[in-house]
Amino acid sequence: QVQLVESGGGLVQPGESLRLSCAASGSRFTINTMGWYRQGPGQQRELVAAITSGGITNYANSVKGRFTISRDNAKNTVYLQMNSLKPEDTAVYYCHAVGLIRNYWGQGTQVTVSS
Repeated sequence: QVQLVESGGGLVQPGESLRLSCAASGSRFTINTMGWYRQGPGQQRELVAAITSGGITNYANSVKGRFTISRDNAKNTVYLQMNSLKPEDTAVYYCHAVGLIRNYWGQGTQVTVSS
């Protein structure tokens, strides 16, 4: 079993930055791709960014150039640096991990961008 614990959400003003972290823990697990999804009010959950264990990244068009995903494989941790935040980035952000047998989700962390 793998647990994903997120941190770093909060309330910021437009143009500001936030950094999300997600640490995976458990016993004898293998994680391949890790990523972040988000779900805004009344919206479907969507992929924000993902990164493979080899460091290949993928971003939603709406965040390209503003968000950066990275990971520390030794710590089983993935990060999402979010710059130039916009009100439309307001959502619950979920960490996601692809294991050998199943996928895992974090509990979600709220990001609110408002003046």
